[in-house]
Amino acid sequence: MSTTISSNRPGGGIKWRWPSIHPEGRKFLLIAAIVTVCFWLLGWEIAGWLMAGITAWVGAFFRDPVRVTPTSADLVIAPADGLVTQIAEVPPPPEIAGADGLGDAPMLRVSIFMSVFDVHINRTPVAGTLRKLVYIPGKFVNADLDKASEENERQHFVVERADGVRIGFTQIGGLVARRIMPFVSMGTELATGQRVGLIRFGSRVDVYLPQGTAPQVLLGQRTLAGETIVARLGKGDTIDGIGQ
Repeated sequence: MSTTISSNRPGGGIKWRWPSIHPEGRKFLLIAAIVTVCFWLLGWEIAGWLMAGITAWVGAFFRDPVRVTPTSADLVIAPADGLVTQIAEVPPPPEIAGADGLGDAPMLRVSIFMSVFDVHINRTPVAGTLRKLVYIPGKFVNADLDKASEENERQHFVVERADGVRIGFTQIGGLVARRIMPFVSMGTELATGQRVGLIRFGSRVDVYLPQGTAPQVLLGQRTLAGETIVARLGKGDTIDGIGQ
C-alpha cells in the first residue's frame, strides 16, 4: 500500500520499524527455522547455532523495507540497493533495442551490484507502462564483471513513460543467484518505485539512461531502491565526489 508523505509537515515525524519479510522468502525462513529447531532437539548444539545464524540471514535477505520515493516527473530512481560499480556508454541490449525498445544509439549504463547482504527487492526507476519484459537464460559468472551483462541469466524491462520516454533496466544473475522472479507482466501500469521483481541471492541491476541524461550517482556510491536519485531526465551535467 502506498502512502503520500509530505516533506513540509509541521511537527511531523516517523518511527523506525522492523522491515517485513517478503512473501517469497517466508517459506525459506520457515524451512530454515524448522531445521534449526530439529538440530537443537537432536542435541546438535554447534549445528543448531550455525542454523540459527543462517535463519537470521535468510530473514534479513528477504526483508522488504518501506521506501519513500521522490515523485518529481524528471527523476530516474535507483531500481536496486547496492554499490554503483560501473558507469559506461554501451549499445542497448539487443533484446530490448530497436524501434519498439530503447533504440540503437549508445546509452549510459549504470550498474548496481547487490551483495548477499543487500535488500534484493527491485523497483521500477520511473512510472509508466511496462512495454517489454524479456527473460534470457545464461551463465552465472560474477555479476560484478562487465561480461555478465551479455552472458549471465538476466531479465530486461522497458518502461514507457506518459511522455513516450523509455527507460530500460535489467536484472542479472550472479555467482550464487539462481532465480530471477518478476512480480509484474507486460502492459502493467507502474508507479515510480513500485516493486517489480526479486533476485535470489546476490546479483546486479543495470539501468539504461536516455541520450542527454547523465548519472547523478558516482562510482562507489551506495544506492537504495526506490529512494536514491540515479539521474534527472535531460540533465547532461555530471557530478563530482570524493571518497572519504
